[in-house]
This record gives sequence, structure tokens and C-alpha cells, in this order.
Amino acid sequence: MDIQATGMKTFLIEREVPGAAGLTHVELADISRTSNRAVESLGIPYTWIVTYVAGDKLYCIHRTEDAEAVREHARRGGFPADLVVEVVAEFGPHTADEVAA
Repeated sequence: MDIQATGMKTFLIEREVPGAAGLTHVELADISRTSNRAVESLGIPYTWIVTYVAGDKLYCIHRTEDAEAVREHARRGGFPADLVVEVVAEFGPHTADEVAA
């Protein structure tokens, strides 16, 4: 699957947030509002796709032009961005049937 079809790159962001698994729905909504404001303030193509909460970490998927835009989003939102990596491929169970062995 071509994950770059939109012209933007996909990034995985790991954020260390002690106690993340205990965040309430209200707290997550507040974080979402802060993130949305940070995205709007960037003035460039930027899409926050989803964030997963696991233990003391948040794992986010964002699409934008480059890793520096992801870091700027984090700065404007006051979020950690402990790891920012470009996703270069995506696969799953369906991939087994896409290419003949």
C-alpha cells in the first residue's frame, strides 16, 4: 500500500506521559483541543490521524510535510515528542495475499 499517496509523509510520534493510562475522557478531550489548536496555528498541511494510549506513553500518527512540522506542533501544544519517525511502509494480514509467493 502506498502510504504517501496524499503527498504528505506519515509520522509515528512517541510521547512519554507518566500516568497516561489513567487519563480521563475529559483530560483526553482537553489534550485533543490543545492539539487541534496547535495544528490550526501551523498554517501548513497537517493532519492528526489518531493517538493510542498505552501505559505511560502516547503513540500518535500524524501526516505532514516533514518531521520538523511534527516537532513544531509539539512545541506549540506543549507536548513531549520523544521519538518522531517517518513511517515508510504499512502492512498487515492482508499483505500476505497481495503478492504471489
